[in-house]
Amino acid sequence: MFSYIFSGDFPRSKLLTLLLVVIVVGLVLTPWLFPGSRSMETAMRIAIFIVLVASYDLLLGYTGIVSFAHTMFFGIGAYGVAITLNEMGRGYDAIFIGTALGFVGSVLLAFLIGLFSLRVKAIFFAMVTLAVASAFTLLVSQLYQFTGGEDGLTYSIPRELSPAFKVMKDKVFGVSINGKLVLYYCILFASFGLFLFMLRVVNSPFGRVLQAIRENEFRAEAIGYRTVIYRTATNCLAAGMAALAGSLMAIWLKYTGPDTTLSLNIMVDILLMVVIGGMGTLYGAVIGSTLFIMAQNYLQELMKVASDQFSAMGLPLLPDLIHPDRWLLWFGILFILSVYFFPTGIVGRLRKAKT
Repeated sequence: MFSYIFSGDFPRSKLLTLLLVVIVVGLVLTPWLFPGSRSMETAMRIAIFIVLVASYDLLLGYTGIVSFAHTMFFGIGAYGVAITLNEMGRGYDAIFIGTALGFVGSVLLAFLIGLFSLRVKAIFFAMVTLAVASAFTLLVSQLYQFTGGEDGLTYSIPRELSPAFKVMKDKVFGVSINGKLVLYYCILFASFGLFLFMLRVVNSPFGRVLQAIRENEFRAEAIGYRTVIYRTATNCLAAGMAALAGSLMAIWLKYTGPDTTLSLNIMVDILLMVVIGGMGTLYGAVIGSTLFIMAQNYLQELMKVASDQFSAMGLPLLPDLIHPDRWLLWFGILFILSVYFFPTGIVGRLRKAKT
């Protein structure tokens, strides 16, 4: 059964298996283990970014395609839901229509980009995607009547998915069973489902061809595979998965704007998560997303606690060195160390060590 669910692609490392189990259990039990809205926001962001980062790994890690337009597809999915909810009202039909429009629009746009650009070499394709993503961001800002411009869109979701809706009157182990909790688990299990679907894809014959193209495109072409077709199909698949991740983000946040979906900073974050976790292994998306988002949300607070402790102890220099205002510096240092000690990513290193 487990072999079928995970498509025969197991972690192949005891420590990696333990880390994955801890992450999954932590996400499932977050409302009970870590009560509070902030912990749920962090867990939900991790779950959605696992899908987003895994979809980008289909391009970069499995096919060797460098694209800077991934956040554009993420944004299309988010704006699809946001616009339909804003125009049609807080109904389930608006969510389904917006999700479908975002998915189809992303796949079609990815198909057009791939059709006209994937024949060129990697660096030129990357520049094309960067230009298209920049143009799309400008277009979103200009069409403020529909997108809200730089301010974005704020909208409502069905009442059954809001905190005001009580599923049960009594709390369960101190946690209120309300619409927000229902929404949390709906998005969480949707994310798990999308991840398992991508795991099935990369372990299928189609996925093996992608890896062959990554290793040697000319040899794959020579033995009869139309590499342009496979690369275009992968671009469309990754775009569709990114759009679905964007739809989930829009439903959870109840707000969509350029800063939350289309920012170049998000694209850089995705690249960092792929590299930290390990390219060419979807489990790397789980590890990379979790570590990166946890560091983004809690590193500054940990540094503040440590700085206050060192100040109370009267130690010189150290309190200033780890002042919370310098968290980005230490975040960068941690990233450099992770790349230096884990050149194949954390998953690659753990699988090589077989511990």
